Amino acid sequence: MEYSGLVLVGVFFFLLLLNVPISFSIGVATIATMLYSIDFMPAMTTVAQRLAGGINSFALLAIPFFVLSGLIMGQGGIAKRLIECAMALIGMLPGGLALVNVLSCTLFGAISGSAVAATSAIGSFMIPQMEKNGYDKNFATAVTGAAATTGMLIPPSNILIIYAIASGGVSIAALFVAGYLPGMLVATALMIVCAGYSKLKGYPTGARLPLKVVLEKVLAAIPSLLLIFIVIGGIIGGVFTATEAGAIAVLYSLALSVGFYKEVKIKQLPEILLKAGETTAIVMLLIGASSAMSWILSYENIPQTISDFLLTLSENPLLILLLINLALIIVGAFMDMTPAVLIFTPIFLPVATELGMSPLHFGIMIVLNLSIGLCSPPVGSVLFVGCAVAKTTIEKIIRPLLPLYLAMFVVLMLVTYIPGISEFLPKFFGLY
Repeated sequence: MEYSGLVLVGVFFFLLLLNVPISFSIGVATIATMLYSIDFMPAMTTVAQRLAGGINSFALLAIPFFVLSGLIMGQGGIAKRLIECAMALIGMLPGGLALVNVLSCTLFGAISGSAVAATSAIGSFMIPQMEKNGYDKNFATAVTGAAATTGMLIPPSNILIIYAIASGGVSIAALFVAGYLPGMLVATALMIVCAGYSKLKGYPTGARLPLKVVLEKVLAAIPSLLLIFIVIGGIIGGVFTATEAGAIAVLYSLALSVGFYKEVKIKQLPEILLKAGETTAIVMLLIGASSAMSWILSYENIPQTISDFLLTLSENPLLILLLINLALIIVGAFMDMTPAVLIFTPIFLPVATELGMSPLHFGIMIVLNLSIGLCSPPVGSVLFVGCAVAKTTIEKIIRPLLPLYLAMFVVLMLVTYIPGISEFLPKFFGLY
C-alpha cells in the first residue's frame, strides 16, 4: 500500500515539474498506480469507467450553465455599474477607492462565479483609477487579487458544486447558502485592512455624492445584483434545483446583457459559447481524472492511512485542524482549486468528520483555504491576471499583499473553529 502511494505521488509531482497539464498528470499518475497494483486490462478498464462515471452527474450540469452566464455577464457592462454603485455607497470613506475595489470584486466575483473574471473586469478599471488618485499601483493590484477570491464563496460558485460531488452528497443548496457569511467576513476583513493601510499611507478620500446620484447608481446596479437573489431565492424556496438555477441564470444574463443593457451583441454569442465549452471541457476532464484518482486512493486505503496518522499526532482537534489548514495553504499555492478540492477532499474529509466537523463546515473551510491560494505565488491565477492588467510583477505586489493575507487567514481560523459561521444560514432556512 505504501509503495502504491509513493508511485501515485511520485509520478504526479514529477509530471507537474515537467509542466504537464494537471489533468494529464492526474490521469497518468492514476494509471501508473493502477498498473502497479492490478493487471493491465482491469487497470485500464477501471480508469475508463471512473473517468466516465466521474462526470455522469446531473448536478455537474450546473457548471456549464454558470460558466456561460458568468461569461455573458462579464461582457455585459455589469462591472461598470457595480463599480459606480460601490463608489456611490462607500467611496467617501477612508481609503474609499480601495474599499470600492473590494466591494466591486466581491459582487462581480459572486455574479460571474470567477475570480479571474473579477480580477480582469474590475482590475482593468479600478487599478488605473486608484493609481490616478494617488494610490500605489502594487497595492491596488494586491487589493484586486485578494478581493476577487471572495466570489468563490458567494454563490453561484462552481467550486462549491465540485466540492458537493467530491464529498459524496453534501447539498449544493446548503453549500450555496453557507458561503454567504464567510464570504462577507472575508470582504469585511479586507476592507478593514484597506482602510487602515490607506489611512497610514495618507491615500485620499472620495467625495460624498448627492443622495439623488447615489440612488441612481444603486438602481442601475440592481438588475445585475438580482441574479444572486433569483438563484438563491429559487433554490431556498424549492422552486428549482441548483442545475435548473444555472439554466435560469443563463436566460437572465442573456436578457440583461443583450436585451436590457445592450452591451453584448448577438454576433458575439458564438464566441462566448465556444469559450464556455472550452472552459467546461477543461473542468470536466479534471473531474473525470480526479474521480479515477479518488478511486485508487480509496482502493489503496490511503485516506484512512493519512487519517490514522494525523489522529496519532495529537489528540487535540484544534491542532489537527490547524495542520490540515496549513497543508491546504501549501497545496493551494501550487495547485489550482478544482483539482485540489477533488484530490484532497477524500483525504481530509474523513479526518474532519472523525473530529466532529460536519461535511458542510469542512467544505466552506477548504474552499476558503484554497481561495487564498488563488492569490498566492507561484501558481495563483489571479496574481498573473492582476499583474498583466497593472503591468507590474508578482514580486512587487507581495509586500502589500501580506496584510491582506493575514486578514484572510484570521477569517479562515474563525470559520474553522466556529461552525456557526458556516452552518447558521443553512440551518435557519432548513437546508441542513
